[in-house]
Amino acid sequence: MKKLGFDSKKYIEEQSKYILERVNNDGKLYLEFGGKLIGDKHAKRVLPGFDEDSKIKILQKLKDQAEIIICAYAGDIERNKIRGDYGITYDMDILKSIDEFKDWGLEVNSVVITRYTGQPATKVFINKLEKRHIKVYTHEAIDGYPYNIDQIVSEEGFGRNPYIPTTKPIVVVTAPGAGSGKLATSLNQIYHESLLGRAAGYAKFETFPVWNIPLKHPLNIAYEAATVDLKDVNMIDSFHFEAYGEVAVNYNRDIETFPVIKRIIERITRHESVFKSPTDMGVNRVGFGIVDDEVVQEASKQEIIRRCFATEVFFKRGLADEDAVNRIQLIMEEMELKKEDRAPVLPAREYAAKLNQTANVSKSPAVMAFELNDGTIVTGRTSELMDSSAAAILNSIKILANVADEIPLLSANILETIQTLKKDNLHDKITSLNANEVLIALAISAVTNPAAQLCYDKLVELEDVQAHSTVILNKDDEQTLKKLGIDVTCDPYFSSENLFYL
Repeated sequence: MKKLGFDSKKYIEEQSKYILERVNNDGKLYLEFGGKLIGDKHAKRVLPGFDEDSKIKILQKLKDQAEIIICAYAGDIERNKIRGDYGITYDMDILKSIDEFKDWGLEVNSVVITRYTGQPATKVFINKLEKRHIKVYTHEAIDGYPYNIDQIVSEEGFGRNPYIPTTKPIVVVTAPGAGSGKLATSLNQIYHESLLGRAAGYAKFETFPVWNIPLKHPLNIAYEAATVDLKDVNMIDSFHFEAYGEVAVNYNRDIETFPVIKRIIERITRHESVFKSPTDMGVNRVGFGIVDDEVVQEASKQEIIRRCFATEVFFKRGLADEDAVNRIQLIMEEMELKKEDRAPVLPAREYAAKLNQTANVSKSPAVMAFELNDGTIVTGRTSELMDSSAAAILNSIKILANVADEIPLLSANILETIQTLKKDNLHDKITSLNANEVLIALAISAVTNPAAQLCYDKLVELEDVQAHSTVILNKDDEQTLKKLGIDVTCDPYFSSENLFYL
């Protein structure tokens, strides 16, 4: 059984209580939410036992007192920026988030488009939202933000951007990703609240880095590994140490901008800020949910290795620069980690090398290795019938269901029909079945084949399985494995010389 290092129930109770304390102190709280509100896979991986929906469950406990503003930077919409975890663009992620918030019973107040200058694709997105009765506000960029305080806190700064009417004591300000304008939107709201004679406070809910564990703890280093593209660096919060004589960890951007943000808040409220450090601004209680530090440290080291593979793949695809690759490699060396410390890596590579010798070809075949939750290693390879992801899934659920390897799960007629459809009707150049297609075939076969039904029922046990591929996966397989809850890494090699058909 997988060891747990984190108590989610304790965390949710502690975090909810602490947020309410801030509301009671400030009267109204603009709460900037960093990271993912729903499905926080990073936190789940580095904190075994963490409920990936903890944040949304915290908000659900507070739903009668909370509403949500979603921010989106117009430039991200315009260039179709993609979320790597879901493989969808930021505008589609906002639509997805609105649906999910409603499913959780949470009220979405509006969407605010930041740094808007009339960009054409953003106009289309605004129109799409308004046609679905979603309120949309637009904010212009403010010259000199965040350093020109006289300009920012004036009629020509925050005064030019509209106020978003809110009715709840907690206003959650969230976004699809970093740089979306969450802080500026929160401060803009506080500025207008002040003009209306109403007191309002600000707080930041950022899970990582964890302020009350050591700077070089693997959990905090894993955060650096996850943000190498943003060039975030963890630092000791010098303001916090000076004020309280207490060591706290924060990251460079928050520490660098803190004096300016503090002065902006003081200029708006005309009172000395209660914040003496960027750590004071946070409401993060995740460190208090850790119950087994050794388990968390090991999970964090594995996440660093996973991020190393991911960064190299992004670089190969042209989505990351060389600085990011160099930075993640330095982190690996600092933590004395090797890629082979990830359990499925060597089995996948060794099987590929063995197949390469047998076939006597110059290019190694695609191989996928799974490490099941009991430590068993299962492999699969690409063939004319199916790709390596599909093969590894079938081989794994056979083992989990104690079904002999020679017993067929899928009807040959079904597989041939799907391949014929792909080739003759859909004109697909790749006819081997991918993971999604094989799962559909499995579901159909389970209706009449008891062995297929047994294996189908074991798909749920693939959650949290660790996987490694000797080649870069196509987007379809990557998303299917993620939906199954499988954490997959890839060696940074393309599966073929084709540019489009991979």
